[in-house]
Parts: sequence; C-alpha cells; structure tokens
Amino acid sequence: MELGLAGRVAIVTGASRGLGRASAEALAAEGARLLISSRSAEAVSKAANEIAAAGAEVEAEPADMADPATAARLVARALERFGRIDVVVANAGGPPPGRALEVGDDALRAAIEQNFLASARLAREAIPAMRERGYGRICCITSYSIVQPLPGLALSNAARTALWAWAKTAAADLAAEESGITLNLVCPGPHATERMRELGGAGGSGPMGDPADFGKVVAFLCSEPAAFVNGAALVVDGGATLAL
Repeated sequence: MELGLAGRVAIVTGASRGLGRASAEALAAEGARLLISSRSAEAVSKAANEIAAAGAEVEAEPADMADPATAARLVARALERFGRIDVVVANAGGPPPGRALEVGDDALRAAIEQNFLASARLAREAIPAMRERGYGRICCITSYSIVQPLPGLALSNAARTALWAWAKTAAADLAAEESGITLNLVCPGPHATERMRELGGAGGSGPMGDPADFGKVVAFLCSEPAAFVNGAALVVDGGATLAL
C-alpha cells in the first residue's frame, strides 16, 4: 500500500526509545523527513544518527515536553529546517505508578502536564502550518488504559483519559472546518519496551507486542489513505482489554 508519506515532514516526540522510536523508524521507512525529540540530548542524537544511517533525513532536538515552551520551539525548528509540517506524533513517557487515593496534587499536576497538556500544546502549535497546506495528521500515543483503567496507574489513567476527551472534541472541530487535518489516538497495550518491563507488563501477564509493528500502525494513521480516520482511539493491545 502506498502511504503517501514520502517527502512529508513529521515531528515525533519521545522518540529516542520505545514506541516513539518505533514510530519514527516506521515513518522514516516510508520516506518521511523527521524532527525527533526526547529529554536526553545524547539519546536523541544517537537515535537520529541510527535512523539516518538507514537513509532517512533526520534532525534531533533535545526537549522536555513538560516545559510549556517546548511545543512552540519544536514547531519553529521544524519549519526552519524543513519549511513545512505534515505529521505530528505526540508521545511522552508515562508517569510513575500510584494508587488513586494516595497520589497527591503535585503528582497529578505533573502527569497532566506531561501526558495531556504537552500533546495538546504540540497539536495546537502545529495546526496553523498544516492549515496553510490543507493537510495534516496528528497522532497522540496514549495507552489502552483510556478504555479500561489499569490498577495502580491512577496518574496515567487520569491524564491519558483527559487527553482522549480533548482530542475527540478537537478532531470534530477540525472536521467541521474541512481542514484536511485529522487527529487520532493510538493506544498501546503491553509491548516489549523498557517502560513495560519496568511496570511488570502494566497489569498483563500475556504476550507483549512488537514495537516495530506498533510503529507501522502509527504510520498508517499518519498516511494519506487514513484521511477519513478522525477522532478515533485505536487500541493496539492484542485483545488484552475486555471493554466494549
């Protein structure tokens, strides 16, 4: 299938490892040009060099998505380097485990900042450049916890569900203006990443997915053929959730 991503410009955050890295690699394999970021300058530079070694055009930008100034800086850097923005994959590391009645206000604020507001800001900052071209694909990586909250992950459950409510509303706004921009969530279940190993499978004891396969799902949602997929939350969990 021709995805129409060759020559497109994509911003991918949290891209030095895990599902963000897999998403960046999948987009690069389809010919997209990338601006990738993560908090670690060393890690994101290494990731950019490794992706570029396969023939992709990649720019690395260290960035902390919890910083309110980061979204505007990434968008400005992509426009400076490539002159356009077609795709945004918003991804950030998950908050620490915690029981709902035990996490405090500061922990809740930090989770909302990193796993809700950071993605919303990046989308808002990128949309004007997408509107100018009449094309855009925004994909936020969240978690399957938005359809079935996970025990012991109260911070993640709360922040990611808030992002889902915002994204569903924003996607409808974009559709109403016939902007050519779609906004979707992709919701991973357990995958073979460092984060999942740290969480002991995040509540699941079954098989884990391949991050490379997950990246290809993200690439499809960011493609031309996915033009009529909007306001969706695509769960990629191998059937782990029982919620309808």
